[in-house]
Amino acid sequence: MNMNQNPRERKLKILMLLLYYHPHSTGLTHYVKAVSEELVRRGHEVTVLASRHTKLTPLGESTFNGVKVVRLWAPIRISRGLVMPSYPWRIFQLLRTHDVVNIHIPLLETALVAKLASLAGVNVIATHHGDLILPAGLFNRMISRILFAFYQYLARRAACIIGYSGDYADNSYYLRPFREKVLPIYPPISIAQPQPERVCQLRHEWSSGDGPLIGFSGRFVQEKRPDLLIRALEVINRRHPTARIVFAGEYDIRYEGTWRRHRHLVQQYRDQLIFLGLIRDKQELANFYAACDVLALPSDSECFALVQVESMLCGTPVVMTDVPGGRVPVTLTGMGKLAQAGNWKSIGETTLHVLENLASFRKPRAEIAKIFSFDNTIDNYEALFCKYARRHGRDGID
Repeated sequence: MNMNQNPRERKLKILMLLLYYHPHSTGLTHYVKAVSEELVRRGHEVTVLASRHTKLTPLGESTFNGVKVVRLWAPIRISRGLVMPSYPWRIFQLLRTHDVVNIHIPLLETALVAKLASLAGVNVIATHHGDLILPAGLFNRMISRILFAFYQYLARRAACIIGYSGDYADNSYYLRPFREKVLPIYPPISIAQPQPERVCQLRHEWSSGDGPLIGFSGRFVQEKRPDLLIRALEVINRRHPTARIVFAGEYDIRYEGTWRRHRHLVQQYRDQLIFLGLIRDKQELANFYAACDVLALPSDSECFALVQVESMLCGTPVVMTDVPGGRVPVTLTGMGKLAQAGNWKSIGETTLHVLENLASFRKPRAEIAKIFSFDNTIDNYEALFCKYARRHGRDGID
């Protein structure tokens, strides 16, 4: 096959590997779902191999939005991870019948996949979704070291590693040692247009008087530092005593003690906090963003935070901490302002600055969509898969 050939002229069988898949809701699963479904729409065959993370999902093979999903029994949980006893046998079967494999890391099986892919004669493209950061503790440190060693084995053998941005790749302890292999590709991001009437309704439900609404979209976990945003109310309340923070996302998470650790803080500011839980409907998520005056993300670490761009596409500026990768959307678009990581006073002061200068931070949706183009992201993935697909087709055509 000519390397300059249009990728769409060759239909590929693509294997996607990750731990959790839809309906599990994280930025990573939304990322893989978006890429997989668009590649199917373009005529490729995509198979996703993942764990059966809940009994509500079918065991074995099923199809969702054109994507073939294979879910494996996962009886053992280790921290955030799951162990799938049948994985070695099932993955080798699938590797032999696919043209290219895209593994989404961190993942326990990275070294195994690298070895078996070599035996099967198929190239591995790795997409890195963020350095593994677990809560403190001896056991978690051991898990982190083991997974990093497995990742290094894979990285040396991968055809290419995809990172969310050059900024993150330059600062990531996972990516920096293999920087020459890393290709930055912005994540696939799309969001519905907000519904003005619904947005007004939500603002009426959530607001207290004329106080601003500050959004937070994400899990209530240590690395996201929701506690810092709550503490920032001490600063924000000096000018906006009726401000409210609206949390969209899971908050009482079983593998994390963050919610229980900060219950006293939640109780202290309970009249100013609203917890919506996980918003699964994309239209309602768009309405949530548009109903907020600003989205605040006080994370200690982020490889990107897709919710920033979703918020911007809905017309809401962002306060983000100045951390590698996470600062990219605000830096590129100017639709927000950076705060000092780990500093609740800085987060509060930066939020106040954005709230009092909203007009200067708002940008047209088309301008944001041009910078973070969904089609460009899929085009880049499609071209990479075509480039690294095995050169002999299953039908003998080269």
